[in-house]
Amino acid sequence: MSDESEKERLDRKWEDLLQELRVMQTGAQLTAGFLLTLPFQSGFDDLDDFSTALYLALVLLAALTTALVMGPVAIHRRLSGEELKERLIKSAHKLVYAVLTCIAFLVTGMVMLIFDVVVDRTWAAIAAAAVAVVLTCLLVVYPRALLPHDG
Repeated sequence: MSDESEKERLDRKWEDLLQELRVMQTGAQLTAGFLLTLPFQSGFDDLDDFSTALYLALVLLAALTTALVMGPVAIHRRLSGEELKERLIKSAHKLVYAVLTCIAFLVTGMVMLIFDVVVDRTWAAIAAAAVAVVLTCLLVVYPRALLPHDG
């Protein structure tokens, strides 16, 4: 059993959430930066309608992911000093799940876009599906498998 107080427990949970958000923020920013450079590359004008639409959806998804990563910080700023850390942690926890979901879609979509441009649409769909399966296993199935089970 832990000897930490409720306040210490909440502080630890908040610090854990912040560390997770820092990792996700870096990934989201790098991904968004990569996506934002593509229109300025030669050959970008050669994308067909599907690839262009996929690219634009990924840009919007990267922007949404970045916004979601900033959410807990904004909530913390607003609630700071209000003695509402438990509420802050619960709301940030929900946003972290949303960020993980967006990043999973973003990674899958980027694989699809890159394979579509470099190889073809069939391989793009296969590669994206494979990445989606791996991400689902890592982000959903495996964590659930680690939960304690009743006898």
